[in-house]
Amino acid sequence: MLDLKSTSSQQIAMEAFFFGYQAFTAKADEILARRGLSRVHHRILFFIAKYPGLSMKELLAYLGVSKQALNTPLRQLQEMHLVQSLTAEDDKRKRLLGFTAEGAKLEQALRREQAKLLQRAFAEVDDAAVQGWLKVNQALAGR
Repeated sequence: MLDLKSTSSQQIAMEAFFFGYQAFTAKADEILARRGLSRVHHRILFFIAKYPGLSMKELLAYLGVSKQALNTPLRQLQEMHLVQSLTAEDDKRKRLLGFTAEGAKLEQALRREQAKLLQRAFAEVDDAAVQGWLKVNQALAGR
């Protein structure tokens, strides 16, 4: 058991987190790079998949970025015909985000690669370790 009050244990935990995250994002980064996209594009795709039909305002809140910071990567996804912005039926000023067929296919490929990695890792540890990992990540996220 790590004593996370000690500097060496903290370093071990940070290194494990760093390399775990690097492994988690590597294949997705590779798939994105082939299209000239990056991790910021992946975050946009992730939240559109998680919350279909979300508004720009909602996406900004999930990502925790300014409208200006979101503008370029979202525009790129739209220009590449991966994401579409549709007018809401209840409010013509509101734009709702969704995937094109190609965008859905890309997001599914990214998710599939990361899900496979998690499945392999979870298969190597017991349920208590998985539950502990989930709790740590939820605590890091402030949930």
